[in-house]
Amino acid sequence: MTSCGYCALFLVLVLVLVLVVLGAVNSVPMAIEIDIAHVARLARLGIPEEELAAYGEQLEVILEHAAAVQGADTEGVKPTAHPLGITNAFRQDEVRPSLDRAAVLEQGPDTTDEYFRVPPAMETE
Repeated sequence: MTSCGYCALFLVLVLVLVLVVLGAVNSVPMAIEIDIAHVARLARLGIPEEELAAYGEQLEVILEHAAAVQGADTEGVKPTAHPLGITNAFRQDEVRPSLDRAAVLEQGPDTTDEYFRVPPAMETE
């Protein structure tokens, strides 16, 4: 997929999110007419004319799916932030031996005393 294809796909996804947030997508499937060429111009995307129809069809499929998901019965379903019951697995903070400083410094290309020497990250005047 070309970079233009990725931009156009991103555009379609943004359009879907905007429509869902604005409430244009509900549990009743409805035809939504969107001027994809106009939105692409606003986003400064150069989508060829022959690809506009394909993106329109893809957007229609996405909107139908969003309507189906939104129409699902969620009565009694507890809201979640993640579909799986994941918990953080923390370990005890224990002191453990680390690498020998001299052995590590020996592997560096340029060292001074107990430090690696590196070129400056920012030029200073």
